[in-house]
Amino acid sequence: MVGVLTANLTLDHLVVAAETLAEGVAYVESILGVAMEPGGEHPAMGTHNQLLSLGAIYLEVIAINPETQPPNRPRWFGLDTFKGAPRLSHWVARTTDIAAALALAPPGTGAPTALSRGDLRWTMAVPETVILPFDNAFPALIEWHGQDHPAARLPDSGCRLASLKVGAKDAQALRADLQRFGGNLADYVSASATPFQTIINTPTGPKTLT
Repeated sequence: MVGVLTANLTLDHLVVAAETLAEGVAYVESILGVAMEPGGEHPAMGTHNQLLSLGAIYLEVIAINPETQPPNRPRWFGLDTFKGAPRLSHWVARTTDIAAALALAPPGTGAPTALSRGDLRWTMAVPETVILPFDNAFPALIEWHGQDHPAARLPDSGCRLASLKVGAKDAQALRADLQRFGGNLADYVSASATPFQTIINTPTGPKTLT
């Protein structure tokens, strides 16, 4: 029980991957009808992002930054081989003890990696294969350092998460793995051929992102 409590997971943010940042931002803004905010660069991964507040959590569009040197490792979220239209590709779960969380997580969740963007600091579990368990249906794990969190810095967009469905071929096994952490992440999992689908309440009504 102590392990479950120290490794409790909560939804931190949603990730939209794109071949270019401009394409990803245009995709989100065209559906939600709200403007995204500037993000920044991730020097260790050779990527950059833009963000949108969803209240206590946020939505991130991420892509390879063509103006930086490629990193000496595969980029996270499978961006090195990402092709096609922008799409909701990952979810990220927050923990206050990433070592304890990884001890409970399935093999292949990743190794703790220290990262930064500007003055933000965090540790993230990044798998060597950049493919998370359950064909990326298992959440990426993150531990923020200090009191700062991107969601707290973003202006209120008027958008809020209404629902999230995480599709997995072996939904029962994924739910069982998530239930080991406590919290409600297992409730988002469904047996679906669509990997991710979310409904976001916006100032002009609910909108669906996939």
